[in-house]
Amino acid sequence: MVPHLITALTGPINELEQRVLDSMPAIERWFRLEWMEHTPPFYSSVDIRNAGFKLAPVDTNLFPGGWNNLTQEMLPLAVQAAQAAIEKICPEARNLLIIPENHTRNTFYLSNVAQLRRIFYMAGLNVRIGSINPEIKKPTDIELPNGEQITLEPVIRSAKRLGLKDFDPCTILLNNDLSAGAPGILEDLHEQYLLPPLHAGWSVRRKSKHFQSYEEVSKRFGKLLGVDPWLINPMFGKCGEVNFSEGAGMDCLQSNVDALLTKIRRKYKEYGINEKPFVVVKADNGTYGMGIMTVRDVKDLDALNRKTRNKMSVIKDGQEVSDVIIQEGVLTNERMNDAVAEPVVYMMDRYVVGGFYRVHAERGIDENLNAPGSSFVPLAFENSTHLPQPGVKPGASAPNRFYMYGVIGRLAMVAASYELEATDPDAEIYD
Repeated sequence: MVPHLITALTGPINELEQRVLDSMPAIERWFRLEWMEHTPPFYSSVDIRNAGFKLAPVDTNLFPGGWNNLTQEMLPLAVQAAQAAIEKICPEARNLLIIPENHTRNTFYLSNVAQLRRIFYMAGLNVRIGSINPEIKKPTDIELPNGEQITLEPVIRSAKRLGLKDFDPCTILLNNDLSAGAPGILEDLHEQYLLPPLHAGWSVRRKSKHFQSYEEVSKRFGKLLGVDPWLINPMFGKCGEVNFSEGAGMDCLQSNVDALLTKIRRKYKEYGINEKPFVVVKADNGTYGMGIMTVRDVKDLDALNRKTRNKMSVIKDGQEVSDVIIQEGVLTNERMNDAVAEPVVYMMDRYVVGGFYRVHAERGIDENLNAPGSSFVPLAFENSTHLPQPGVKPGASAPNRFYMYGVIGRLAMVAASYELEATDPDAEIYD
C-alpha cells in the first residue's frame, strides 16, 4: 500500500524512481563495493521525507527503537540479517545481552526491546536483557501491553567483562543511545563485542558530521545515476555555541538560516517549485524528536517565545543544547487517511529489513512528525516480497516505491559507516 501522494504522479519523484529501477544492477554493485571497503552500522533506522520533487533522509538513528512496529511478515528478513551480522562479528556466539534505555516505565519502548529479543532468539542466540539503570537491583518482570513479559536484570561488571548472574555474553547489543555520555561500566571490555560501539552514541556523534558524510555519498551516487545530488540530499549548515535560554549565539543562527533559505530558494527557482522554503533547526546531538523547530522566515528568530526557547535549550537526559544543525526542510507529500506521513526504513547489517509510516494527524507537511500524538502504520504489501517489480510504471507499485526508500536508507547507512570510521578512537592513523 503506497500512501496517497498529494503531488501529481508524473512528477520528478517518478522520474527518479524510474532512474533508480533502470539502474538497479549498477546500484546493487555500487553498494556491494562500498561494503567491501566499509563496515555497515550493526543496525539503523532512517527517517525519509518525500516532497514529490525530492526524496531525502532527514535523520539516521544508530540505536533504533520501534522494532515492535515491524510486522510479522518482516521478521524472517530481520532474523536472516541478524544471523549474517552476528556471524561476521562473533561466529561462535551463543549468548547476547541487550542493554536498553533506562526509562523502564515506557512499555511501548520495552515492546521494542522484546521484539529485538525475539529476532536474536530466532537467529539462534540465548538472549537476556541487562539494565544499567541503578534502580534495577534485582530481576524485574514487566508486563507489556500485548500480554508479553520481559525481565530486566541488573548487569554485573567483572574486571574485564560485562554480564548477568550466570550469563557471560560474547556480544552486547546496545539499544541505549548514550545521550548522557558513556557510563564507565561499558568501557574497556575484554574480548566482548559492544554493538554499536561507544563512539556511535550521542555523547560523541553529531548530526552535522553525518550529513557531511551523506553529502559526499549523495554526490557520488548522483554521478552514478546521472542526477542532481540535491534531489536526494538535504542541504545544511551548523552553529556552535548557541544558548537558547540566554539568547546567545543567535547572530550565527540567523545568518546561517538566512543563507540556507537563500540556497533553497535558488534550487526551487531552478526546478520551478512553487513551495515556500523552510529550514529545521535541531540539536546537533540528540534524538526522540527533542530540540527541534521549523523556521520559515529568518525574522521568526527575532521573536522566539519563552516556551520555544525552553524547548530548544534542553534535550533527552537533561543535556543542554549548544550546537545546532540547520537543515533544509523537506516537505512530506505523503498521506495515510489524510494525516501527514513519512516513511521510516529499518536496516540490520547491510540489509533493509522493513519499515513503517510515521503518521501525525495534527502536524503540517513542513513539521517534525516525531512528536507526541504520532502513530505508526506498517508498510503493508500485497505481495510478501520486498523485491522491485520490473516494468511497472513509477508511482504504481508499492515494492518499487519501497525499493527506492530502501536505496535512500542504505545511502544514509553508508554515510554512517564513514562517520563512525572518522570518529573511531581505535582507528589506525596513517600519515
